[in-house]
Amino acid sequence: MDDGAPALRRELIRLAWPIAVSTLSYAIMSLVDTLFVGRLGTAELAGVALGSTAFFSVICFGMGLMKGSKVLVSQAVGRGDPEDAERHAAAALALGLGLALVTMLAGIAVAEVLPAIASGAAGEHARAYARVRALGALPLMVYYALREVRYGFGDSRGPMNAVLVGNGLNIGLDALFLFGFGWGVAGAAWATLLASAGQAIWLWPSRSRRPIERAAIRANWRIGVPTAVQFSLEVGSFALLAALLAGLGDDAIGAHQIALQVCHFGFLPLVALSEAASVMAGQAVGAERREQLHPVARESARIGYGYAVVFGAMLFGAARPITGAFTDDPSLQAVAMSLLYVGIVFQLVDVANLMARGILRGAGDVTFPALVAIVSAWVCTPPLTWLFGYVWGLGALGGWLALFVECAVGTVILWRRMVRGPRSELGLARA
Repeated sequence: MDDGAPALRRELIRLAWPIAVSTLSYAIMSLVDTLFVGRLGTAELAGVALGSTAFFSVICFGMGLMKGSKVLVSQAVGRGDPEDAERHAAAALALGLGLALVTMLAGIAVAEVLPAIASGAAGEHARAYARVRALGALPLMVYYALREVRYGFGDSRGPMNAVLVGNGLNIGLDALFLFGFGWGVAGAAWATLLASAGQAIWLWPSRSRRPIERAAIRANWRIGVPTAVQFSLEVGSFALLAALLAGLGDDAIGAHQIALQVCHFGFLPLVALSEAASVMAGQAVGAERREQLHPVARESARIGYGYAVVFGAMLFGAARPITGAFTDDPSLQAVAMSLLYVGIVFQLVDVANLMARGILRGAGDVTFPALVAIVSAWVCTPPLTWLFGYVWGLGALGGWLALFVECAVGTVILWRRMVRGPRSELGLARA
């Protein structure tokens, strides 16, 4: 791999744009479910919102764990060892299948307590939706495992095509199950389950892989657990943020939801770029070309900042019509606009955070960025939300300023770590 800036830039873009399409398509899948269910009624919509949030809290550990497979496969590819790459690919799939069973049982258990969280019809709808989604843990975990393996091999188009297939299935099955068969919220869950199965089948390898080895499973587990724990605890911190904002009134939580949906779409291309940088870092380390890590970091940051500036300018100019599309309440719109402005600055800082995190993980330095993310999320966001939002009276704006502080702290620490040089943990993972 040529380490010249133009070549690095082309490779980053080649890997990143299909990942961006994949992430955007996945977000659209959730949006489509919301639009279809919204036609059934308010209780159904509230139930699906609660059920999907509960299921995500269960599945996020597995999502994070599978990230380790990408690191191991990409480094094996980088050092020109296809047999080792296939060994870790087989282990990732076995780990995904095993974890799916645990996730399924946990999801079913969580579904049963949802009526106690949301009373009345909304709670029952949440349980019905989450029960079916829990059954879908198997195809979803298989898809995550196969996706991360494909990324490790440098293939980002395969997962993109799989998500596009899944989106097509989801739209058609939503219409059939909800309005053709009249299955209600359970129909939306079955549509998503079958769409996930379609994605997994699309990525399923056409040839047999190496036999599954316990050592490879242990390696995938050890290198993936820090990120898995990070994902789970970050979800908890973000849920606490939402609870704190809910205590500030309807305008606060409503504006938070509007700004979050808008900024979420804006952040996805940056997440994709971070994933691409992680793959390139892994391949560089595997090829014993660690001197490429800093050029990859610089080029990914340059691309990211270019995108963030353009997106931020567009968002700044269109903040009023964007928020107006969600609400005609002037008070709610004003609060949402203030959050979008914070989101613009947040994104500019988060570019370096995401790229440093991607480089460190790709190089096998996974525990340190996970600890930084966990500590900054819990030490900064909930306490500062209380201080800024409640004590200083800034409301929802205080919560988003707390998120900004969390991001800024993480950015400084992680970028410094990346500049000084990642410390690979793969020796431990192979033990």
